[in-house]
Amino acid sequence: MNLPKIAHVRAYVVRGGGADYHDQGEGHWIDDHIATPMSRYPEYRQSRQSFGINVLGTLVVEIEASDGTIGFAVTTGGEPACYIVEKHLARFLEGRSPTDYEKIWDQMYFSTQYYGRKGLVVNALSGVDLALWDLLGKLRGEPVYHMLGGAVRDELQFYATGARPDLAKEMGFIGGKMPLHHGPAEGEEGLHRNIAELAEMRSRVGPDFWLMLDCWMALDVNYATRLAHRAHEHGLKWIEEALSPDDYWGYAELKRNAPTGMLVTTGEHEATRWGFRMLLEMECCDIIQPDVGWCGGITEMIKISALADARGKLVVPHGSSVYSYHFVITRHNSPFAEFLMMAPKADAVVPMFHPQLLGEPTPENGRMRASALDKPGFGVELNRDIALHRPYTH
Repeated sequence: MNLPKIAHVRAYVVRGGGADYHDQGEGHWIDDHIATPMSRYPEYRQSRQSFGINVLGTLVVEIEASDGTIGFAVTTGGEPACYIVEKHLARFLEGRSPTDYEKIWDQMYFSTQYYGRKGLVVNALSGVDLALWDLLGKLRGEPVYHMLGGAVRDELQFYATGARPDLAKEMGFIGGKMPLHHGPAEGEEGLHRNIAELAEMRSRVGPDFWLMLDCWMALDVNYATRLAHRAHEHGLKWIEEALSPDDYWGYAELKRNAPTGMLVTTGEHEATRWGFRMLLEMECCDIIQPDVGWCGGITEMIKISALADARGKLVVPHGSSVYSYHFVITRHNSPFAEFLMMAPKADAVVPMFHPQLLGEPTPENGRMRASALDKPGFGVELNRDIALHRPYTH
């Protein structure tokens, strides 16, 4: 099959929800006194937006083929990522075949290695890679998951991340992951309050429903170990991203010290096969949680997942809507998926990347049939009614 070549690459920034899901209005559960590395400073403790978690906005990447077909993707990165896409990465795509995604990825990564490797640059690269897969699927008339080898199960199962696991249970999810509200700077009182909140939620959901704690890089090894042992009394399934993503040695210590049966998970803010190789070879965790929009895209996620599979570890991607659904449905070592409850009170199932995506599927009774992903590419369209701003051209 001779596919049309890539003609144009464009990058836009958009504000308000969507892929930059922390960019929410006042009163949203996702910004309500959640423990962070900045919680040591009282003035930044109540709101994550106060220290700038939402300053970037969403990056939208469009890749147009010579026949007019457009693939697109959304991730975080905003205007700085737009600059990287337009001024640096676009040169490796235009004039190329969209089937050359391995060579394109390699050139994007190694050309930016001197100022990239993780973070914003890899976010931008990930957005380009996802848009490329979307374009390839549309040109071939296939969903991305078919191009990844096809579904290994008939449906996806989800756990819910949000402030109300009790409501998530009523909605049919297999578990609920709660934000940790109090960090080490809030002392023993904060630790007691964390445990009290977990105990209260356990009393609401009963003994068998999964409960997890998302610690968002806020803790040190000692605090995380104490929290894990006290939370174990209330049946905590896993403790997530307890430490700085650079503290591989701390994660290895936490995994050694965690209660028997409790899982240590991390990787949301890790990137590329080399970062995840560190987590896996140093035995830092039981489950890795790459975000496909931040770790290097689908092209790199394939390699990350293979590393984990060879070591008998699970891959449960950080919630990234259709971009992770198409991957999880094709992998035996990804038995379930995350769903971020983006309703302000975590009391309803709404599309995760609204308002930027049109046709975004959502779980029903905590599940999603593989057939919900059967449209070409990632199966969603870009909402052209939102304000797209293209700050740079090339």
